[in-house]
Amino acid sequence: MTVIKDFTKRYSVLLYFSLTFALSWSGVLVIIGRSGELPASMAELQKLLPVAIVGMLVGPSVAGILLTGLVYGKEGLRALLSRMRKWRVGAQWYAIALLTAPLVFAVVCLALSLFSPRFIPGIVVSDDKVTVVLSGLAAGVMAGIFEELGWTGFALPRLRQRYGVFASGLIVGVVWGAWHILTNAYWPSRFTSGEFSQPLFVLVSGFGFLVGQLPAYRVIMAWVYERTGSLCVAMLMHTSLTACTLILGPVALSGVALLIYDLALAVVLWGVVAVFVAANGRRLSNQASRRLKA
Repeated sequence: MTVIKDFTKRYSVLLYFSLTFALSWSGVLVIIGRSGELPASMAELQKLLPVAIVGMLVGPSVAGILLTGLVYGKEGLRALLSRMRKWRVGAQWYAIALLTAPLVFAVVCLALSLFSPRFIPGIVVSDDKVTVVLSGLAAGVMAGIFEELGWTGFALPRLRQRYGVFASGLIVGVVWGAWHILTNAYWPSRFTSGEFSQPLFVLVSGFGFLVGQLPAYRVIMAWVYERTGSLCVAMLMHTSLTACTLILGPVALSGVALLIYDLALAVVLWGVVAVFVAANGRRLSNQASRRLKA
């Protein structure tokens, strides 16, 4: 029993990542398998996506809570709940958490829409704006709460015991991006690939998830969490990103247009990271924290 416990503690982050992928991807594949279409048609995607999202969220939440209990015991679970309740932080951190995503999306959509109306934000062209906003907020809250129980609740604090803020955020961000490839790059590629062949589009789009907007955003999230210690703020920051993706994201982009949009988001967000690094270089690359954060 002691050997198993020691192994779990030593490789806890690897175990968390592995369990997250196993739970999320197996759940999604079971759901997708019901349709017999992979990649999916638009009709199948619209029908199964809500259920698939729930299946995806099982991974990081269950893995995060389970590993927290195994590594830290009841004390760790109480600490996890305490970090979720921690909301008294400076107003500037709420501003960063809630406004980073909408400002970035607004800048990108405004700039690209000057060249093509395809990039006009979805909420602008929608005939049912209330539904778009409410569904975007609902999806954002679900993703923010359940995903961050694991990504920020467990993985990030464990990595911070060995690495600096930037490196820890980047590692979580790359894995987080890879975790999205099945549902966001491959599953809808029948109609998002556009003028590309599906395999080529999935390859390029999947690479974007590994190095693009998600890793950049996660580095900013790691810095905000480092300064606040608030899992509540991290959940709000994730909520903001998911909600903006669904509310402000242009509708029905595919092929070259979709890749340009994703590239623009990545460039702007990595630019924001560069600003943070320039202003807080030592704090973003400092030595690993030895404080118990989970």
